[in-house]
Amino acid sequence: MGVLASSVPRDAVDEAVTVCGKQAKRSDGKLPPHVMVYFAMAMALFADDDYEEVLTRLCETLAGWGCWDADWRMPGSGGITQARQRLGFEPLERLFGEVARPVCESLTRGAWLAGRRLVSIDGLEWDAPDSEANAAYFGYAGGTANPSAFPKARLLTLVECGSHAPLGARIGPTSGKSSGEQSLARELYPLLEPDMLLLADRNFYSFTDWCAAADTGADLLWRLAEGVNLPLVAMLGDGSYTSVVFPARVRRPERDRILADVHAGRPVDGGKARLVRVVEYQIPDRGRDVERELICLLTTILDPTEAPALVLAQGYHDRWEHETGNDQLKTHLRGPGRVLRSHSPDMVRQEIYGYLLTHYAISALITRAATEADIDPDRIKFLRTVRIVRRRIDDPAAFSP
Repeated sequence: MGVLASSVPRDAVDEAVTVCGKQAKRSDGKLPPHVMVYFAMAMALFADDDYEEVLTRLCETLAGWGCWDADWRMPGSGGITQARQRLGFEPLERLFGEVARPVCESLTRGAWLAGRRLVSIDGLEWDAPDSEANAAYFGYAGGTANPSAFPKARLLTLVECGSHAPLGARIGPTSGKSSGEQSLARELYPLLEPDMLLLADRNFYSFTDWCAAADTGADLLWRLAEGVNLPLVAMLGDGSYTSVVFPARVRRPERDRILADVHAGRPVDGGKARLVRVVEYQIPDRGRDVERELICLLTTILDPTEAPALVLAQGYHDRWEHETGNDQLKTHLRGPGRVLRSHSPDMVRQEIYGYLLTHYAISALITRAATEADIDPDRIKFLRTVRIVRRRIDDPAAFSP
């Protein structure tokens, strides 16, 4: 519990509950809102246990130390379900937005590139119970021709690469209008800060989204899909080159005029064109020469002396740290192939935010320990840390009398 509370303090929990209007209606309630917030986190930590066992793990030790009323009795699963429903998802959503901050320090290994904090954006899907409410809201992946076995909730996260800690999240459906990752990503770009370097895969690029992310002041390093024309402006000494990207509405004659202005050093309208730097490379040990895929990166870092092409190419592959974080959420915490517990969209959201808060707390713990030991946080195994935290919650010696 100390691990959970160190990153998600009680004061922040109470504030989120109050702001969302979810305060307890009765002073003698068995399951006050702040307990249910930590219960949502404990559900992520003990995904194999039922409601009553999760609550027992969370509260029994505190009761043994006299921190709770001696007359308190464990509610049944129905009472716990009702307490979850009274709380809703809004306090956890707000709480996550308040506490999820970068945890890597200046000396944390593997967290920085060219003086910028490495962050990435990516998505994953969660299987939810096949209830009518979940099916209607989240939908099924694969379309009508080959639908998935369960409704799937889409989760898009902004993650600090060095720590794997989530810094922002949006939850939505996997089917229907505005259900794609690009739509959810637009809600996360405002969380970017000027000292960050955002890594993103090729499905996120559009001119509008590139501008929205770049205008936050953060730098970008995005992979580009095929089909985007990149006219050469100038070759640079590190093998990269500068180019210009345009929105689809700008036609060829106007593009030619803008390119002429760029070559002449004249300013251009940022709504019609953006100057970018392009890094192209192949991975040499991946198949035969003719089979190797050309990887094309766009960046807002125009000066190669700040970040040479080789450094950017190597740094981009830290985007896979996001995949590692997703695996920690879905495999190490939830368990492989496990379906979420919640049968309504609001409770699915609450449950996912519980996972995010718990993952953030454990990632922060790992990163603090790694920074203190002057090692890369990746060297500390996430699953081992989870096991230690689970044992300590059950250990009375973890709580001071």
